[in-house]
Amino acid sequence: MGRTVSAPDAIASPSGDGCVVWHRRQLRTADHLAVARATREYDVACPLFVFDPAFYDDGLACDSRIRFLHECLADLQRAYDRHGTTLVFAHDDPLSTLEAFVAAGWDVVATADPTGRYGLHRDEAAATLGVDFVADDGIKRDGDSREGWSDHAEAYLTDETHSPDASAFGDHGVSSDVTIDAIEAEYDVSPSKSRVPTGGREAALDRLEAFVADISTYPESISAPSKAESKTSRLSPSLRFGCLSVRELFQYVDDHADDGRARELFVSRLYWNRHYTQKLEDWPGWMDHAVNPVFRGFNRSRHDPALVDAWKRGQTGFPMVDASMRCLRATGWLNFRMRAMCASFFSDILHQPWRIGADYFYYHLVDADPAINYTQWQQQAGVTGVNAMRIYNPRKQVRDNDPDGTFVHEWVPELRPVPPEYLDRPERLPLHLQTEFGVDVGTDYPYPIVDYEAQREETTDRHRALDDRAHEALSDPEIRRRASLSRRRRRRRSTDDSSTPGDQTDLSEFG
Repeated sequence: MGRTVSAPDAIASPSGDGCVVWHRRQLRTADHLAVARATREYDVACPLFVFDPAFYDDGLACDSRIRFLHECLADLQRAYDRHGTTLVFAHDDPLSTLEAFVAAGWDVVATADPTGRYGLHRDEAAATLGVDFVADDGIKRDGDSREGWSDHAEAYLTDETHSPDASAFGDHGVSSDVTIDAIEAEYDVSPSKSRVPTGGREAALDRLEAFVADISTYPESISAPSKAESKTSRLSPSLRFGCLSVRELFQYVDDHADDGRARELFVSRLYWNRHYTQKLEDWPGWMDHAVNPVFRGFNRSRHDPALVDAWKRGQTGFPMVDASMRCLRATGWLNFRMRAMCASFFSDILHQPWRIGADYFYYHLVDADPAINYTQWQQQAGVTGVNAMRIYNPRKQVRDNDPDGTFVHEWVPELRPVPPEYLDRPERLPLHLQTEFGVDVGTDYPYPIVDYEAQREETTDRHRALDDRAHEALSDPEIRRRASLSRRRRRRRSTDDSSTPGDQTDLSEFG
């Protein structure tokens, strides 16, 4: 599709040593090494964001995530205004824009952000233009992330933050007629999701303060989706777009949270955030290929578009799955336990290829982070060959995490007349009660589209048959390094989804 593109007006050579700060994902000025370096080492700093047509046309970001991004950019604009300079926008292939700046005598600095697919190729090409990618994020890039990783991450989280010299941006003299409103009109950005947090640093700081003030309720609110919506931090979109750094969040919670148990539980999630980001840095293939080669193509021959469509629409006959999928589509958010359950159901019960489900989540999630989304989908689909394989029981999840039916009743309105004690298996509702409640199972709400017990047993048998080959593949040090998600004690193989927050090897309880 052809798009109108616009680069900044004729780019003059900088007055003195000039540096472009190319913003991509880290949309803030505080604790931003590239911004700090540009203001410390150069006479003039020119902040730049390039609206990339490839991002808008690739179909992997819903309009609500795009609107959140634009709100983050508007907030970043205001931050630079306060610093006495202007954030420059371009609408073009980023490499063309950067090449024009380099040709005019500007250096370019950007943060090194682990990514894959298009973003990885873009950054590799930018490096050949001379873009200096600087790293200060707790991620090891020395080729041996397993050695001393915890100490490395700890040092990052506890180190001093970077502050730009507010008076050192200078006058970059670059102007552009590209605006956020024009981009929204160009791509017809029309968000449809509700309850989406406001993008930008100021809104994120407000949410952080409110969350920490009430953090004592956090540990008991992680797993239940209705509680998690209001009692977890809901800062994941802000971290994904870099409105706050992980270090800033760590230090604020560590300094201000009074409840020690809640503080430690939340802080552990920040370590996991860095851990899974490290996994994507180690191997960008997480987004496209099963990390254990034995599982490449697993379930491919079983692809059934009708089952996939029922899962996407929340019409599987399993109320907790259906409520979760409808919530995802309507709000762009799910707590991590429900994400894990839906991923497990898709792969282990419907026997569908994990990439299809992972890409669907990535499209709808406002906080879609490639490192967390794709590594977790592989973990829940059981294609890593390490750690215990967990198959979630969606009926048990109703009983454990929605015992009063609040979540199911909200998102599956056809079941609102049904009392909570029947919501784990509405297909077993006696006919006289269906008549009494005015709910016809099979007409108003579907029967289960698969036999859960039979599908679970088949998945367990298929994985067991591949166990020896999967472990043999892990004898390759490179595959083992990619696949191993934790040095913590391995748990026994299990199809029981009971767990406690202290024994995690995945993000299923994270909020």
